[in-house]
Amino acid sequence: MSDAYPEPHRFPGHMRAADSDRAIVTDLLSAAYAEGRLSRDEHDARLAQAMEAKTFDDLRGLTADLIPGSNPGRAVGAFSSAGAPTVDRSGDTNEAETTFAIFGGMERAGSWRARRNISNVTLFGGSSFDFRDATYASDVTTLNVFCAFGGVEVIVPEGVNVRNETVAIFGGTDVKNINPAPGAPTIVLKGFVMFGGIDAKGKQRRR
Repeated sequence: MSDAYPEPHRFPGHMRAADSDRAIVTDLLSAAYAEGRLSRDEHDARLAQAMEAKTFDDLRGLTADLIPGSNPGRAVGAFSSAGAPTVDRSGDTNEAETTFAIFGGMERAGSWRARRNISNVTLFGGSSFDFRDATYASDVTTLNVFCAFGGVEVIVPEGVNVRNETVAIFGGTDVKNINPAPGAPTIVLKGFVMFGGIDAKGKQRRR
């Protein structure tokens, strides 16, 4: 398909949907969640339905209240100006990358692939995730953290959005200097912080 999104009237509803059609809808749902147009529960429920969809009729209802039928709108991930974050969905998987910093440290920096889901355990140590030169596997990257008696640093480039959904006890999550741009990736911080902290900040990309 040459269009960013299929217009509903173009395809008979009984026609079977392909993996590429389902991927278009899941990308749109992820973008809507990143922009706050869907709640987390709504996003998760619609995503599950999209993955099970068999026909175009199954897919249409999932996005009917997100985009006009006659105007598909911009392509998800269209934020592609020079120096902008790169989203490459090829080989995307829901399998999480799991990282640990226990009585020590871990770092992700430079050129690396940020999976859709990343889990981190930081205990009496420090972790650093520098997303400035990363390639994103999805429009929404979820970083699920368990941090106790330690610290987690998250660095994002200009344009990337950060949403904080963590729970903190005798600790906290600080998000600052974030300047999100329409269509750019979103990083969602989740998890639990106790006697520690998460510091998320925006910085310019390294030259």
